[in-house]
Amino acid sequence: MAGAKRPMERREDDRLILRVSGLKTYFFTTEGVTKAVDGLDFEVRKGEVLGLVGESGCGKSVTALSILRLVASPPGRILEGRIEFMGKDLLRLSDREIRKIRGSKISMIFQDPLTSLNPVLRIGYQLSEVFRYHKGMDRMKSLRESIRMLKTTEIPSPEERVKNYPHEMSGGMRQRAMIAMAFACEPSLLIADEPTTALDVTVQAQVLKLMKEICREQETAILLITHDMGVIANMCQRVAVMYAGRVVEYTNVFTLFSEPAHPYTEALLKSLPRLGAKRTRLDSIEGQPPQLHRLPPACPFEPRCEYSAARCKEEAPGVTCLREGHEVRCHYPINGKKE
Repeated sequence: MAGAKRPMERREDDRLILRVSGLKTYFFTTEGVTKAVDGLDFEVRKGEVLGLVGESGCGKSVTALSILRLVASPPGRILEGRIEFMGKDLLRLSDREIRKIRGSKISMIFQDPLTSLNPVLRIGYQLSEVFRYHKGMDRMKSLRESIRMLKTTEIPSPEERVKNYPHEMSGGMRQRAMIAMAFACEPSLLIADEPTTALDVTVQAQVLKLMKEICREQETAILLITHDMGVIANMCQRVAVMYAGRVVEYTNVFTLFSEPAHPYTEALLKSLPRLGAKRTRLDSIEGQPPQLHRLPPACPFEPRCEYSAARCKEEAPGVTCLREGHEVRCHYPINGKKE
């Protein structure tokens, strides 16, 4: 029944690649406990692209690092939850077991390839390392595979580019090299953390198209982390909107853009530029995101919400299921039945 409150339902699915349930990752600092990820739930299925969207500081990148168990400790710590990847809880694996999965079954593309690549090693050596470590190839075979992967990502003259250092390549080429590394072992899941932020619009479109094509060929699932709603519309089938460490809306991309249910989602969409719009100024979301070590006692979005009511200041909202596959964490969903 629309508007009925219940926990997020998670049905068994043989195409399920990743299931994150009740994930909590906190940072213990001198200023207090920062609840970077605070009870996160979502799923990714084989061959699909799930968008994780929200403002800077909402916990998107910490979510990615938690999945790969790369959260720096101290000060960070995964306190609760399950991260089930192909039936295995990654939080229960040994360090050796998780290292075998990183770069092989789960790959990651970082936001800035210049800081992710080793500046003193040639691109060919860094790419060859993936094949040597995960597939046991010798030096010559791994180099041939590296050239093949660079060719796959449409880098011109790959035989020459393997000899380049990262600083000798353009931003677009470095990102393509990162994509080549990420897809080298044909992973089941790719985590892309703001993969096009540092690129101009033309190169951004090329990189996104390339990721789509390779994923379609390999049936790789993507967890796409971004703050760009245009990228979400172009790439994703489903979307999880994050705010203050939690998913506040979870639905398919068509419903998100046509019938947003959470006030935060609606505010994000209102801030987008539109063709033919008469106004020259874009709408903005009033106020600032909350400090994660000093969250409001009830709804974290309440101080910025135009629909705020007394209940929002007193009681934290649970999850409301509006319809099949559309869940929202709000007392009064915009397009749902108000209580």
